[in-house]
Amino acid sequence: MVMCANKVKGVFAGNCHDVYSAERLSKSNNAQVLTFGALVIGPKLAISVASAWLKSDFQGGRSKSKVERMHALEEESFLKQIS
Repeated sequence: MVMCANKVKGVFAGNCHDVYSAERLSKSNNAQVLTFGALVIGPKLAISVASAWLKSDFQGGRSKSKVERMHALEEESFLKQIS
C-alpha cells in the first residue's frame, strides 16, 4: 500500500511497525499516510502506532529542507512523466 500511495502526486506515505518510527514519519518527514503490514503487526500495536502518528506534528527545523527536496524531486518526476 505504501508503494501505491507514494505514486499519487502530493502524497507522502510510510510503513511503520513501531511507535518511534511512526512519530518520526510525521515529525521528520511530514507524511500524510501511515500504512502497516497486516502480517507483521497486530491490532493492539497498530492502534498504539497509529495513535502516536496522529499525535505527532511536523517539526520542521533540520528536516524542513529535506522535505522541500522531496517535494521538488516529486514535482520534477511528475513533470517528466507528462512530457
